[in-house]
Amino acid sequence: MTVTSPPYDNLRTYNQEDWKWGEAQWKPIIEELYRVTKHGGVVVWIVGDATVNGSETGSSFKQALWAMECGFNLHDTMIWNKGRFTAVGTLNVRYASVFEYMFIFSKGSPKTFNPIKDRPCKTAGKAKSGTIRQRDGSTKRMSNEGWIQPEYGQRFNIWQVHPKGVKGHPAPFPEPLVRDHIVSWSNKGDTVLDPFMGSGTTGAASLLLNRNFIGIEVDPEYLSIAKARINSIRDGS
Repeated sequence: MTVTSPPYDNLRTYNQEDWKWGEAQWKPIIEELYRVTKHGGVVVWIVGDATVNGSETGSSFKQALWAMECGFNLHDTMIWNKGRFTAVGTLNVRYASVFEYMFIFSKGSPKTFNPIKDRPCKTAGKAKSGTIRQRDGSTKRMSNEGWIQPEYGQRFNIWQVHPKGVKGHPAPFPEPLVRDHIVSWSNKGDTVLDPFMGSGTTGAASLLLNRNFIGIEVDPEYLSIAKARINSIRDGS
Protein backbone atom coordinates (compact mmCIF):
# COMPACT_ATOMS: atom_id res chain seq x y z
CA MET A 1 0.00 0.00 0.00
CA THR A 2 0.92 3.65 -0.29
CA VAL A 3 0.19 6.36 2.28
CA THR A 4 1.23 9.80 1.14
CA SER A 5 0.41 13.47 0.99
CA PRO A 6 1.77 15.28 -2.06
CA PRO A 7 2.31 19.06 -2.16
CA TYR A 8 -0.87 21.14 -2.20
CA ASP A 9 -0.97 23.61 -5.10
CA ASN A 10 2.30 25.30 -4.14
CA LEU A 11 0.94 26.25 -0.70
CA ARG A 12 4.35 25.50 0.82
CA THR A 13 7.84 26.07 -0.55
CA TYR A 14 9.42 22.98 1.10
CA ASN A 15 12.87 24.59 1.07
CA GLN A 16 12.68 24.94 -2.74
CA GLU A 17 11.88 28.52 -3.75
CA ASP A 18 11.91 27.86 -7.51
CA TRP A 19 9.98 24.58 -7.59
CA LYS A 20 6.52 24.06 -9.08
CA TRP A 21 3.76 21.53 -8.47
CA GLY A 22 1.14 20.92 -11.12
CA GLU A 23 -0.22 18.43 -13.64
CA ALA A 24 3.22 17.97 -15.19
CA GLN A 25 4.39 16.60 -11.84
CA TRP A 26 1.43 14.71 -10.35
CA LYS A 27 0.19 12.99 -13.50
CA PRO A 28 3.31 10.84 -14.07
CA ILE A 29 3.60 10.18 -10.33
CA ILE A 30 0.07 8.76 -10.15
CA GLU A 31 0.79 6.71 -13.28
CA GLU A 32 3.87 5.25 -11.60
CA LEU A 33 1.93 4.52 -8.42
CA TYR A 34 -0.52 2.48 -10.48
CA ARG A 35 2.37 0.61 -12.09
CA VAL A 36 4.05 -0.37 -8.81
CA THR A 37 0.87 -1.15 -6.87
CA LYS A 38 0.05 -4.85 -6.80
CA HIS A 39 -3.45 -6.04 -7.65
CA GLY A 40 -5.53 -5.59 -4.50
CA GLY A 41 -3.24 -2.83 -3.21
CA VAL A 42 -4.39 0.56 -1.96
CA VAL A 43 -3.10 4.13 -2.29
CA VAL A 44 -4.13 6.65 0.38
CA TRP A 45 -3.72 10.07 -1.30
CA ILE A 46 -4.25 12.97 1.13
CA VAL A 47 -4.65 16.38 -0.52
CA GLY A 48 -6.18 19.84 -0.24
CA ASP A 49 -6.78 22.76 -2.60
CA ALA A 50 -5.43 26.28 -2.71
CA THR A 51 -7.67 29.29 -3.36
CA VAL A 52 -6.47 31.36 -6.33
CA ASN A 53 -8.21 34.54 -7.49
CA GLY A 54 -11.19 33.79 -5.28
CA SER A 55 -11.70 30.20 -6.46
CA GLU A 56 -10.53 26.87 -5.12
CA THR A 57 -8.36 25.17 -7.72
CA GLY A 58 -10.16 21.82 -7.65
CA SER A 59 -6.86 20.06 -8.27
CA SER A 60 -7.74 17.45 -5.64
CA PHE A 61 -10.65 16.32 -7.81
CA LYS A 62 -8.52 16.46 -10.94
CA GLN A 63 -5.98 14.14 -9.31
CA ALA A 64 -8.70 11.68 -8.26
CA LEU A 65 -10.18 11.63 -11.77
CA TRP A 66 -6.73 11.15 -13.29
CA ALA A 67 -6.07 8.22 -10.95
CA MET A 68 -9.26 6.62 -12.29
CA GLU A 69 -8.09 7.22 -15.87
CA CYS A 70 -4.84 5.45 -14.98
CA GLY A 71 -6.83 2.39 -13.89
CA PHE A 72 -7.38 2.91 -10.17
CA ASN A 73 -10.78 2.51 -8.55
CA LEU A 74 -11.87 5.43 -6.41
CA HIS A 75 -12.65 3.08 -3.56
CA ASP A 76 -13.61 5.78 -1.06
CA THR A 77 -13.51 9.54 -0.60
CA MET A 78 -12.68 10.09 3.04
CA ILE A 79 -12.36 13.33 5.00
CA TRP A 80 -9.67 14.30 7.46
CA ASN A 81 -11.33 16.71 9.89
CA LYS A 82 -8.45 18.56 11.52
CA GLY A 83 -10.74 20.21 14.06
CA ARG A 84 -9.03 23.58 13.71
CA PHE A 85 -8.03 26.06 11.03
CA THR A 86 -4.51 25.45 9.69
CA ALA A 87 -4.86 26.58 6.07
CA VAL A 88 -3.51 29.65 4.31
CA GLY A 89 -6.15 32.17 3.26
CA THR A 90 -8.65 34.83 4.26
CA LEU A 91 -11.71 34.32 6.44
CA ASN A 92 -13.35 37.57 5.34
CA VAL A 93 -15.30 35.93 2.51
CA ARG A 94 -15.62 32.22 3.40
CA TYR A 95 -15.84 29.78 6.29
CA ALA A 96 -12.60 28.40 7.66
CA SER A 97 -11.52 25.19 5.97
CA VAL A 98 -10.72 22.52 8.56
CA PHE A 99 -10.56 19.40 6.40
CA GLU A 100 -8.60 17.67 3.67
CA TYR A 101 -9.53 14.89 1.26
CA MET A 102 -8.27 11.37 1.77
CA PHE A 103 -8.81 9.56 -1.53
CA ILE A 104 -8.56 5.78 -1.30
CA PHE A 105 -7.44 4.44 -4.68
CA SER A 106 -7.42 0.69 -5.16
CA LYS A 107 -6.02 -1.52 -7.92
CA GLY A 108 -9.00 -3.80 -8.30
CA SER A 109 -10.82 -4.65 -5.08
CA PRO A 110 -8.76 -4.04 -1.92
CA LYS A 111 -7.17 -7.27 -0.75
CA THR A 112 -7.14 -6.10 2.87
CA PHE A 113 -9.59 -4.19 5.02
CA ASN A 114 -9.24 -4.20 8.79
CA PRO A 115 -12.00 -1.82 9.90
CA ILE A 116 -11.36 0.19 13.05
CA LYS A 117 -14.22 -0.16 15.50
CA ASP A 118 -13.97 2.64 18.04
CA ARG A 119 -17.20 4.59 17.43
CA PRO A 120 -19.30 4.53 20.64
CA CYS A 121 -22.67 2.94 19.93
CA LYS A 122 -25.57 4.93 21.39
CA THR A 123 -27.79 1.82 21.50
CA ALA A 124 -25.18 -0.59 22.91
CA GLY A 125 -26.78 -3.64 24.49
CA LYS A 126 -30.09 -3.20 22.68
CA ALA A 127 -31.46 -5.36 19.85
CA LYS A 128 -31.28 -3.98 16.31
CA SER A 129 -34.57 -3.16 14.66
CA GLY A 130 -35.87 -1.14 11.73
CA THR A 131 -36.25 -1.19 7.97
CA ILE A 132 -34.09 -0.61 4.90
CA ARG A 133 -35.28 1.47 1.96
CA GLN A 134 -35.30 -0.37 -1.40
CA ARG A 135 -34.64 1.06 -4.86
CA ASP A 136 -38.35 1.18 -5.67
CA GLY A 137 -39.08 3.17 -2.49
CA SER A 138 -40.48 0.25 -0.53
CA THR A 139 -38.98 -0.95 2.75
CA LYS A 140 -38.09 -4.31 4.20
CA ARG A 141 -36.99 -5.45 7.63
CA MET A 142 -33.26 -5.43 8.41
CA SER A 143 -31.59 -8.80 7.85
CA ASN A 144 -29.74 -8.54 11.18
CA GLU A 145 -32.80 -7.49 13.16
CA GLY A 146 -32.59 -8.77 16.70
CA TRP A 147 -28.80 -8.72 16.92
CA ILE A 148 -27.49 -7.10 20.08
CA GLN A 149 -25.71 -3.83 19.45
CA PRO A 150 -22.01 -3.87 20.48
CA GLU A 151 -20.38 -1.23 22.65
CA TYR A 152 -18.41 0.13 19.69
CA GLY A 153 -19.33 0.28 16.01
CA GLN A 154 -17.25 0.61 12.86
CA ARG A 155 -15.76 4.04 12.29
CA PHE A 156 -17.27 6.31 9.61
CA ASN A 157 -15.22 7.75 6.75
CA ILE A 158 -14.75 11.16 8.38
CA TRP A 159 -11.81 11.00 10.80
CA GLN A 160 -11.06 13.76 13.28
CA VAL A 161 -7.35 13.89 14.02
CA HIS A 162 -5.64 17.03 15.29
CA PRO A 163 -2.52 18.09 13.35
CA LYS A 164 0.72 17.74 15.22
CA GLY A 165 3.93 19.41 14.14
CA VAL A 166 7.38 17.97 13.67
CA LYS A 167 10.27 20.38 14.09
CA GLY A 168 11.92 21.16 10.78
CA HIS A 169 9.01 20.38 8.42
CA PRO A 170 6.19 22.78 7.42
CA ALA A 171 3.40 20.22 6.84
CA PRO A 172 3.92 16.92 8.68
CA PHE A 173 1.45 14.04 8.95
CA PRO A 174 -0.09 13.42 12.37
CA GLU A 175 1.07 9.92 13.25
CA PRO A 176 -2.38 8.65 14.40
CA LEU A 177 -3.81 9.42 10.95
CA VAL A 178 -1.09 7.46 9.17
CA ARG A 179 -1.20 4.62 11.70
CA ASP A 180 -4.95 4.10 11.31
CA HIS A 181 -4.70 3.93 7.51
CA ILE A 182 -1.85 1.43 7.69
CA VAL A 183 -3.86 -0.72 10.09
CA SER A 184 -6.94 -0.47 7.87
CA TRP A 185 -5.43 -1.35 4.50
CA SER A 186 -2.46 -3.62 5.21
CA ASN A 187 -1.30 -6.53 7.35
CA LYS A 188 1.90 -7.25 9.26
CA GLY A 189 4.72 -8.00 6.86
CA ASP A 190 3.24 -5.95 4.01
CA THR A 191 5.19 -3.13 2.37
CA VAL A 192 4.18 0.53 2.73
CA LEU A 193 5.42 3.23 0.33
CA ASP A 194 5.54 6.99 0.82
CA PRO A 195 6.88 8.81 -2.28
CA PHE A 196 6.76 12.16 -0.43
CA MET A 197 8.37 11.00 2.80
CA GLY A 198 8.94 14.42 4.37
CA SER A 199 9.71 14.03 8.06
CA GLY A 200 9.28 10.25 7.93
CA THR A 201 5.97 9.79 9.75
CA THR A 202 4.79 7.01 7.43
CA GLY A 203 8.07 5.17 7.84
CA ALA A 204 8.02 5.47 11.62
CA ALA A 205 4.42 4.25 11.84
CA SER A 206 5.10 1.37 9.43
CA LEU A 207 7.99 0.03 11.48
CA LEU A 208 6.06 0.36 14.74
CA LEU A 209 3.25 -1.68 13.13
CA ASN A 210 5.63 -4.37 11.83
CA ARG A 211 5.36 -3.40 8.17
CA ASN A 212 8.19 -2.97 5.68
CA PHE A 213 8.75 0.56 4.40
CA ILE A 214 10.01 2.33 1.28
CA GLY A 215 10.37 6.11 1.40
CA ILE A 216 11.33 8.69 -1.23
CA GLU A 217 12.37 12.27 -0.41
CA VAL A 218 14.24 14.83 -2.55
CA ASP A 219 15.09 17.39 0.14
CA PRO A 220 18.27 16.54 2.10
CA GLU A 221 17.13 18.39 5.24
CA TYR A 222 13.83 16.52 5.46
CA LEU A 223 15.57 13.26 4.61
CA SER A 224 17.92 13.66 7.57
CA ILE A 225 14.92 14.24 9.88
CA ALA A 226 13.18 11.14 8.52
CA LYS A 227 16.30 8.98 8.82
CA ALA A 228 16.81 10.03 12.44
CA ARG A 229 13.20 9.15 13.34
CA ILE A 230 13.27 5.81 11.55
CA ASN A 231 16.70 4.82 12.86
CA SER A 232 15.66 5.62 16.43
CA ILE A 233 12.82 3.11 16.08
CA ARG A 234 15.10 0.48 14.55
CA ASP A 235 17.59 1.00 17.37
CA GLY A 236 14.84 0.88 19.97
CA SER A 237 15.79 4.28 21.36
